Order: sequence, then structure tokens, then C-alpha cells
Amino acid sequence: MKLSDLIKDIPAVRITGNSDVEITGVNIDSRRIGKGHLFVAVKGTQTDGHRFISAAIEKGAVAVLCEQLPEDVRDDITYIETSSTEAATGFVATAFYGYPSQKLHLVGVTGTNGKTTIATLLYQMFRKMGHKCGLLSTVCNYIDGEALPADHTTPDPIELNKLLHDMVAAGCEYAFMECSSHAIDQQRIGGLTFEGGIFTNLTRDHIDYHKTFENYRDAKKKFFDCLSRKAFAITNADDRNGAVMVQNCKAHIRTYGIRSMADFKARILECHFEGMYLEIDGREVGVQFIGKYNVSNLLAVYGAAVMLGKQPEDILLALSTLKSVSGRMEYIRSKDGKTAVVDYAHTPDAIVNVVQALREVMNGKGELITVCGCGGNRDKGKRPIMAREAVKASDKVILTSDNPRLEDPDAILDDMEAGLTNEQKKAVLRITDRRQAIRTATALARPGDVILVAGKGHEDYQILGTEKRHFDDREEVRSAFGQ
Repeated sequence: MKLSDLIKDIPAVRITGNSDVEITGVNIDSRRIGKGHLFVAVKGTQTDGHRFISAAIEKGAVAVLCEQLPEDVRDDITYIETSSTEAATGFVATAFYGYPSQKLHLVGVTGTNGKTTIATLLYQMFRKMGHKCGLLSTVCNYIDGEALPADHTTPDPIELNKLLHDMVAAGCEYAFMECSSHAIDQQRIGGLTFEGGIFTNLTRDHIDYHKTFENYRDAKKKFFDCLSRKAFAITNADDRNGAVMVQNCKAHIRTYGIRSMADFKARILECHFEGMYLEIDGREVGVQFIGKYNVSNLLAVYGAAVMLGKQPEDILLALSTLKSVSGRMEYIRSKDGKTAVVDYAHTPDAIVNVVQALREVMNGKGELITVCGCGGNRDKGKRPIMAREAVKASDKVILTSDNPRLEDPDAILDDMEAGLTNEQKKAVLRITDRRQAIRTATALARPGDVILVAGKGHEDYQILGTEKRHFDDREEVRSAFGQ
């Protein structure tokens, strides 16, 4: 592709060199540059790509997209200056890969909790309906049935557009993706054409990055601000930020809710450990999920499917066959009648939702023992809140390590305990080693009790310092149960 075609959608300040040079690849990582590539120098959160322009040229780059020219400008290289390479990357990437999002029914899901569940269930549902689909999620990316590892909730713009291009090449009609606040703020989804967007909810998270809750909220809102008039936006009427998300949205707006007036409504008829009977828009359906928050998730899935043109009867039939996403409310039962639930809940609101769902199905029988921690090098402000919410809703709590990263695990637990009164601390054990904490919880439990292991869900690793070690909560529970 000619460079001039590649950069036609971005505001170039100045072009130095030949704009008709042929480009064979695009990258923001100088280590991945090959012969004939365009190198995009992005000022990232960890390092500045402008430092690696010379290295990219040595690797074979023939053009450089940058915010400022390097001191040693070469005559045989084309330089394109623009005001923000971060904003430009998505537009360059989508042009290079042939505008793949325009060839798919692409739906984005954003919010604090529920993104993975909603995106994955939509992917599963539309495949059951006979469509080839793609999925971009925290747990795993899929091109139809082919699984590809996921390192980030939303990949960088170049990897993202390549994945969408590969989905188109594989014959996919639909693609469903999580849109994290980081990805929206860093414009990783820039240049994409969305047919629809879904807002789940908003509670405290990622304040270490966004600094304030308002910044976090506004990052989510940008996604809906950018939807076109041809798109749809589905927002949660039960969340106080649901209306805020779509204030400036040009798309066709629809709402869903359990408590509020909404376009898509549901109520719980019955609830058991095995699932719930629901009434959705006047029709009854049995689903293999529990908890009011999952009713909201299922309503979002239902609403999106309706907006994508599917018939309500077909949607409900598919909903009844869907199963929980890996690491979300995943049950493991012991031979002597104990139940362990592994869930990704890692925010105060998520803990409340999961515990409330478990309490409803326990119906006053048995005790609830919660094992939870908080990640290192992340929002410290939520640590005392996490501990407080866990203790308020559980009979016993074991505070333990999550992914400590570069922080002292005991210092993280100190932060969590700071949110508890002396009376509350009496219901808490503090066991830094996560494996030992899980084993202690299973030993304390009696037949009929429920053990919630929260925070890591699908993750099969633990990050200690800079080392990523294999650790899977589900494996640890099964081992403790003697399975």
C-alpha cells in the first residue's frame, strides 16, 4: 500500500520525503519492524517511541510517523509529523488492513463489570444461531472457533485491526469486543466502525491510571460520544451513570433494567444454584446463571441481539443454552457437600454482587467463607473498601495475596485491614500465601457451606515481583478438595 493512501485519514502537519513509498507493514514496536514498514512513534505510558526511530530504520522502516522530527533526518526516509501519533495509530492501522470493522457487525461492550460475560455470551449465542463470529475479550480472543491468547482486554490498534482483518478473512459476520477504559483513553479503538455499543455499569476501578472517578467515567463516555447515527447504544437504566453515558450520543438509544423503566425488562421468578427462571419482556425462560447482576448481563445480551435483528423467541431459546464464562461464578463441589465458587470479582461492587447472588441461593443455609485480596501497583483506594464489603456480607473472610506485583503483599493486606473496625477484624483471618488461604478456607468449611474465592477467576498465573508464576484458583480448590 502506498504511504499516501495509508495516512489519508489523519491530519498530517508536515510530510518530509516521498509520500508514494510502498509500505509493507505498520508497527509501534521497533523490535517488530521489517523491511518496508511504517514505524509509528507513540509516546506511551512506559516509554517514548521517538527514542527508537533510529532502531526502527535500522530494522528496515522506510517511513516514520511521529510528533516531532528526530535530530538526524535521513534523505531516504519519509517522515510524517502529526499532532498525536496515539490518535493516528488506529486510523493508519485500519487503513492498512482494509477497514475490517466496516465489513463486520462490530459491537463493543464497556463498563466496570460484566464486559467479558456480555461479549462472550453474544459470541456464543450468534455462533449457536449459525453465524461465524469473532471475540475480543479479557479471557481469550476467538476467530470463529480458533482460540488466540489475550494479553490485554483490548489489544493495541495494529494487533486489533489485524485480528479483525483475520476475522473477515475467515468469513466472520459478527465481532464482539470488550472496550476497556484504558483502550478508549489511549485511542486503541480509533478508526473502528461500531454497529453498536453496550454500557454495563460504573463503579470505582483503575483510579491508579485515571486519577479520578470523573476521568474514568468520561473515558467510558467517549466510546458512546463517537458512535455514528447508524449505530445503536444500549445502556443500563439501573445504573446512575447509564443516562450520562448517552448524553451526547448520536446513535439509536435503548435501555435495559430490572428496577427501572426500560426498553428491555426482566424479573426473577425462581432462583437455585443450578440457575434461574426469568421473565424477559413478558416471556419466561430458564437460564444457567444466578444473581441479579447476571440478569442485567443477560438483558444486555438480549437487547443487543434484538437490535442486531434477531427474533425474541430465537434469542430466548439460545439464552437458555448458554453457560457461564470461564472464571465467572465457576462452581466446584466436594464429595462431602461443600461448594466452592471461583469468580473474577476484583472491585467492591463486584464482591457485593457475587456475595448477594450466593446469599440468595443459599437461602439462609450454611456459612459463606470469602477468600479475597487486592492487586499490587493498582488503585490503593479500593483496598479498604474491598475488605469492608467482603466482611459485611460474609460469615468468615480470609484476606490473602492477589497479584502483588512489585508491592509487599503484607503492605497490601495492611491497606485492606485499615478499612475494618476492631470488631470486624474478629471475623477475618490474614494468610498471605494464596494457596494456604484457599486450603484453610476449605478446611474451615462444613458440608453445606460455600467458599467464594474472588479476584482472579480465569487467570492461571500469579505475578510476584516481575515473575509470572503458574497459579490457578480452580486447580487449588480441587486439590484442597482432594480431587
